[in-house]
Amino acid sequence: MPTNAEFTALAEPFRPELLTYCYRILGSIHDAEDLVQETYLRAWRGFDGFEGRSSVRRWLYKIATMACLTALETRSRRPLPSGLGTPSDDHRVAVAPREPSVPWLQPAPDAALLGTGDPAAIVAARTSVRLAFVAALQYLSARQRAVLTLRDVLGFRTAEVAEVLDTTTAAVDSALRRARARLAEAGPVVNDLAEPDEGTRRDLLDDYVDAFIRADPDALVHLLRADVELEMPPTPTWFTGRRAVLGFLSTRVLRPNLWRMTPTHANGQPALVVHHHADDGRYAPYGIQVLTLLGDRIARITSFNDPTLVPTFVPDRITRTCPQGGTSTQCAGDPGRRPDAERRTVSPRRSP
Repeated sequence: MPTNAEFTALAEPFRPELLTYCYRILGSIHDAEDLVQETYLRAWRGFDGFEGRSSVRRWLYKIATMACLTALETRSRRPLPSGLGTPSDDHRVAVAPREPSVPWLQPAPDAALLGTGDPAAIVAARTSVRLAFVAALQYLSARQRAVLTLRDVLGFRTAEVAEVLDTTTAAVDSALRRARARLAEAGPVVNDLAEPDEGTRRDLLDDYVDAFIRADPDALVHLLRADVELEMPPTPTWFTGRRAVLGFLSTRVLRPNLWRMTPTHANGQPALVVHHHADDGRYAPYGIQVLTLLGDRIARITSFNDPTLVPTFVPDRITRTCPQGGTSTQCAGDPGRRPDAERRTVSPRRSP
C-alpha cells in the first residue's frame, strides 16, 4: 500500500477539478462533495493496482465518472423551475407550495468550482459552470453529460474518453453528437460577452442589495431588465417581466430590515448569501441568490430558498444566527464594520 504522503502528493492536486467535474454532471454541490470523497477512497484502496498506463489524472477521472454514473442510476435530473413549466407574467397568481421532494439544481461557490489560481484560467472556466449551462446539462442522459463535459469542456481526446468510459471511440462520437444536439435544443446558454465590467458589476450589486434591504421597489426598477425573470426553488412558480417580478417582490417579499445579504460568487456569477429576520429576533440563514447580468441590468434572479446551502458559501462563524440588529458580517466577529453594500452611497439611478 502507498503511504499517505505518496498518495496525497500524486492525487490531491486534482481534487478541486474533480469536484467541479462531478458538480457539472450531478447538479448538486453536496452530492459532488460526497462523490469526490468516494472517488478518493476508491483510488486509495486501488492504488496498488494502478499500473501507470494512463496518467494519474485520467485514472482519477475514470473512477469519478463511474461513481457519478452509478449514483445517477437511482437519481432524477435536477431542474430549475424554468425547466418544469411556463412562467407567469402576473404577480397575482396563486404561488404553488414548495416542492421539497423535487431534487432541485443547486448553486455552488466559485471558491470551490474555480479556485484561486491563474486568473485567465478562472475566466475561461466561468462559462462552463454557469447556472444556465449546468441546468442545460441536466437535459442530457448521464453518459452524455460525461462525454460532453470530458470532450468539450475539459478537452480530453476521443480515445481518452473512450478509455474513461470503457467504450469505443465510435460510441463516444455518437454520444457527443447527440449531446450537442440536445444541448442546442435546450436553448442558448448565456456567456460572458454581454456582462458589464467589474466596476459596473460591483455598483449594480451594491445598489440591488441596498434596494432589497430598504424594501424600495422604485430603486429596483432601474436595476432590472424589462424581460427579467425570477425563479425560487423549491417553489415551482416563476415569473417573467419587470412588472410581474417587481409586483411579486413588493407584495410578498420586500419588508424593511427583513433581510440581510452578504455578497459572494456562485457559478461564475455575482451572488448573495441571504439571512432573514426570524421570529426570535435573530437573522437566520435563508438561502442563496444568484444573479445573471446582461449589460448594466439584472436579467435573472435565481433565489435558492434553502438554508442548508448557506454553510457551503460562508464560514460557520457567519452561518450561525445573528443577534437582533446585527448584520452577518458583524456576527462574524467584526462589530465595528458594516458590509460594503451598506457603507456605500447608492449610485445615481440608471435611466429605464
